[in-house]
Amino acid sequence: MHPVTEAVLQGRKFEKILFKKGLEGEQFRTLLSEVEQRGIPYQFVPGEKLAFLVKGAHQGVVAYMAQLDYVELEPMVEKALASRSNPVFLMLDGVSDVRNFGAIARSAECAGIDGLILPAKGGAAINADAVKTSAGALLRIPTCKVTNLRIPVFYLKEAGFQIVAATEKGEGDIYDIDFSAPTAIIMGSEGSGISSGLLPLCDFRSRIPMVGQTGSLNVSVAAAVVMYECVRQRIRKQI
Repeated sequence: MHPVTEAVLQGRKFEKILFKKGLEGEQFRTLLSEVEQRGIPYQFVPGEKLAFLVKGAHQGVVAYMAQLDYVELEPMVEKALASRSNPVFLMLDGVSDVRNFGAIARSAECAGIDGLILPAKGGAAINADAVKTSAGALLRIPTCKVTNLRIPVFYLKEAGFQIVAATEKGEGDIYDIDFSAPTAIIMGSEGSGISSGLLPLCDFRSRIPMVGQTGSLNVSVAAAVVMYECVRQRIRKQI
């Protein structure tokens, strides 16, 4: 219910929205009012149909949303630089699990990340599961897709950004990085990490310290740890 409401309020385009017959509640009435005001096609259907369409809980609403509107790299960076001197972008190199991607987007929006940069191929699809897992964050954070992640790396370096690779193969810890500068953080895929073509281009290769016996964190958790180290430093320096 919440991700659909968020998408409607953000002015996203829908093919149609299905509501379960007999649905009640203040949140539903608010959503229905917005849907009617915006002229979005909707229909009431039996709960069995929603259960057939969706695996797991659906809270009585299923929305068929048009594809997410991606932004171009250069305008996204220019807009971020116009709003503050030290933006932070998150690049995802081959993160293919939809739920991990949605969780990362949720953490990124909460951490004030200025935009997501994704590869056109090899990454998770931005679909209903991703939007739902992100709690609607994917509808609020600028997202860019590029044919090759080397392109934004070169562009951001020329624009004065430091490129930080979060990798278990890093020479130092993430706590050694000064995140007060304009920064692009790269997170690798769940299986193989950051690709060999990107690692040599990074200014820093930093790892999250591990003291237990498990060798690595889930990529969505690791991304949140790195982003919130950035948040911690910036709050401490009040920038």
